[in-house]
Amino acid sequence: MTLALGCIADDYTGASDLANTLTRAGLRTVQTIGVPADDLKLPEVDAVVVSLKSRSIEAGLAVSRSRAAEKWLRGRGASHVLFKICSTFDSTDAGNIGPVTDALRADCGEDVVLVTPAFPETGRTVYQGNLFVGAVPLNESPLKDHPLNPMHDSNLVRILARQSKTQIGLVDLATLSRGAQAVQARLAELSGKGVGAAIIDAVFDRDLETIGLVAAEHRLSVGASGIGLGLARALVSTGKVKSAAASSEQGAAVGGQVACLAGSCSQATLQQIANVERVMPVLRLDPDRILTGVNETQRALDWAKERLAKGPVLIASSATPADVAALQARHGRDAAGHAIEQTMADIAENLVKSGVRRLIVAGGETSGAVVDRLGIPGFLVGAEIAAGVPVLRAVGAAAGDMLLALKSGNFGGPEFFSDAIGLMR
Repeated sequence: MTLALGCIADDYTGASDLANTLTRAGLRTVQTIGVPADDLKLPEVDAVVVSLKSRSIEAGLAVSRSRAAEKWLRGRGASHVLFKICSTFDSTDAGNIGPVTDALRADCGEDVVLVTPAFPETGRTVYQGNLFVGAVPLNESPLKDHPLNPMHDSNLVRILARQSKTQIGLVDLATLSRGAQAVQARLAELSGKGVGAAIIDAVFDRDLETIGLVAAEHRLSVGASGIGLGLARALVSTGKVKSAAASSEQGAAVGGQVACLAGSCSQATLQQIANVERVMPVLRLDPDRILTGVNETQRALDWAKERLAKGPVLIASSATPADVAALQARHGRDAAGHAIEQTMADIAENLVKSGVRRLIVAGGETSGAVVDRLGIPGFLVGAEIAAGVPVLRAVGAAAGDMLLALKSGNFGGPEFFSDAIGLMR
């Protein structure tokens, strides 16, 4: 296997988003969970997205896992590696975007790395180095209340500088609008000043294509799925990859019972849960019972067993930001998050053992815990449920054929769960 593009994603839902974007752009793509084992049989593809659960772990561990993934991808011929981060730049001043970028840049010998979380299609734009979520700056969006990575600054140059050991520069929209050569010249200028990473503006979809053309000439880039789209289009337009039309063939029907698990506390997911209560049973877990050792897992399984034969069910640990903050104050942030994630993973594992073969998971941390527990080594990318969320067919799963959907908290429309079930046959 010789890859045209290698990708390292810092969470599982973001990896699915990127794999979906690359597939739509014409690249044959596989998503793996962690660095693949040597005996994992993968089809011939143009891109591999290695999914890590490294967004919110200790920075040194995130660095070591990312370096291992890059080594595997380079060993399969990838001349360019994209470190895929969240489109809202989720991180703290301790990392992990800066430390991982510094390490990968040193490993591949790149002078200066382009960085942008912009993806105009999903309302993420960057102007003068400031990240906007829709019409508001990042620090005025709901992300300011994120339970793990609250974002209180919209200026990405400042954010990355607080995390990184290198100087951070800016390629502004005026420079970008003059084309790829102007961007290359600006990067050369910044490199001469000792700058190791440059935030680049992007406001329109066409900006991503310019960024992709420039990034493809370098060995490393950092960003969300928008830069992945730009890279994919550059690889196709320059003839480095022959476009493969996204296949409508989804393979044999899987069937089996359907369950939804929701751990995200985003406004979008909370609304999606409220909407789906009209059409399926919903069980809301009690986080305090989980943290005090009461067996919420068994309660959830008993509840689901009574209902799954009649149709899909949804089990939620999601709560409002205020409720999450209160829970963290009582039990500690890390302890609360870990206990809830593992409870959701326990529930998923037992649901699959009981016959669930179609599983929809909302929330990046929850998705990571669930997929790790199920031991699924990889996925083939199928139909798009919503922007950034494809149907995933498990590769090498111990349980056999399975379909999953892994949704980042803010993704999907109001009827996401119903839409997903309709496409997962």
